[in-house]
Amino acid sequence: QYVPQENETVFDATGKIVIPGMIDVHIHGGYDIDAMDANSDGLVTLGKEMLKEGVTTYFPTTMTQAPEAIEAALTAAKEAKEKGAHFEYIHLEGPYVSKKRAGAQPLEHIVPANIEQFKQWQEASGNLIKLVTYAPEEEGALEFEQYLAETGVVGTMGHTDAIDGQLKNRKITHATHLYNQMRGLHHREPGVVGHVLLNPDVMVEVITDGIHIHPDMVKLAYKLKGPKKVSVITDAMRAKGLEDGLYELGGQPVHVKDGSARLEDGTLAGSILKMDQAFRNVIEFTGCSIEDAVLMTSVNQAEEFGLNNKGALAVGKDADFVVMNEDLHVYDTVRLGIHMKEGK
Repeated sequence: QYVPQENETVFDATGKIVIPGMIDVHIHGGYDIDAMDANSDGLVTLGKEMLKEGVTTYFPTTMTQAPEAIEAALTAAKEAKEKGAHFEYIHLEGPYVSKKRAGAQPLEHIVPANIEQFKQWQEASGNLIKLVTYAPEEEGALEFEQYLAETGVVGTMGHTDAIDGQLKNRKITHATHLYNQMRGLHHREPGVVGHVLLNPDVMVEVITDGIHIHPDMVKLAYKLKGPKKVSVITDAMRAKGLEDGLYELGGQPVHVKDGSARLEDGTLAGSILKMDQAFRNVIEFTGCSIEDAVLMTSVNQAEEFGLNNKGALAVGKDADFVVMNEDLHVYDTVRLGIHMKEGK
């Protein structure tokens, strides 16, 4: 706990809006950096770049690849954390997902859940894996789910073709990028979407770029779940912050044009969304208050993952906050009491 000091420098935020530093729990990369590059310095740089978006904490997110590539990425993340990178935990997305809902996850590397393999990866990460995306209907998933719960790791259903009945007695409390790459809502089969929208215990991630999800479907999730059970994410890939062109994700070519990132066949391959734009968009799409947008971009994430010093502007908490202009564009970001960019 930090003891508040008197006679410190006063920052004049007259006419500005100050919110807690935002937390992105699902981000693969940006600024020509990707978590799968297995480059610890890159992850340090990524956090610094995202301060321009108002992000003070992030979860580097891996993707389905060969086991040795995933382990290398996790080892690099551990090293990055030791170097002071701006993240608390790691999000492991895949490889224990459904081939029917693979999306941009390479089919050739999708495998059944494997507890022993996961233990090895968790050790490589320095026990930093805190969120794991998997398909609950697949082989070995139930035992894997129980193991995650026993070890304090949050399991999240994603890239899944499960039917509602397969989820009824499960205790999964998080859903990866709602609507995207999961069995949708049907009047005879609620699917994953119906299950998570009606389950008050499930936190749902939403990508608010207006491309992955129609704005009205973001509004629907907000209305049904309420602001305490929505987690705004970017799911951004390395092309965020860069020009349109040809990039790479998991060894696959990705074309970035007109605000979207797509594989050769048109499949969405992450986003190029920045978190401050996601913040503005969720307000525009849902009509919510700034206070509710803060819940969905900071408070909920801090509470869900036990980040007790984050997600609030209060004495004793980390001095992580974003100073915004009235138009909700970032004016300055402060992390651990240090101004990381000049106001403009």
